[in-house]
Amino acid sequence: MTKTVEFYFDFGSPTSYLAWTQLPRIAAEHGAQLAYRPVLVGGIHKATNNSSPAAIPAKRNWMWTDVARFARRYGVRYENNPHFPINTLMLMRGAAGAQMHDEQLFLRYVDAVFRAMWERPCNLGDASVLRTVLEEAGLDSAFLSELAENPAVKGKLKADTEAAVARGLFGVPTMFVGDEMFFGQDRLDFIEEALR
Repeated sequence: MTKTVEFYFDFGSPTSYLAWTQLPRIAAEHGAQLAYRPVLVGGIHKATNNSSPAAIPAKRNWMWTDVARFARRYGVRYENNPHFPINTLMLMRGAAGAQMHDEQLFLRYVDAVFRAMWERPCNLGDASVLRTVLEEAGLDSAFLSELAENPAVKGKLKADTEAAVARGLFGVPTMFVGDEMFFGQDRLDFIEEALR
């Protein structure tokens, strides 16, 4: 039976970006499926009385250093986004809508948004910037905007976020292999162990 790695993420999380750069390879090397689970980290934090590391100055400063350190280890491009934190509600609705519509569209959207957020840091909280980023990636920004405003999409993102909290999530990235939960991109080695 093929194993599955479930990947709960939000584009506003730099550690979700780092996990995203590594998980496809890890899943492929172990013959596992990678199941993307877009959720709204702000909703998770609110429901669990948690907060972003960015809310604590000392932790925020450490986080930027640590994320850059891991990016070097992974050999991936990374830049702190000067617009952080960015309200990702529309971005995550776009992800949920794209995933509901077509898996390939979803994967292209995820690629474009993660790269624009953390490789060439854009202010994706600005609708005109987001439009430009999507169009440059060959995506139909008007269609994706319509998806993000669709009541069914809004309901799905909300329900998926609530289900994530019920499952034990308190932040992102969070990954599951079966019922085993792993929090943080610095736990990828444990995910590989679970897949062996």
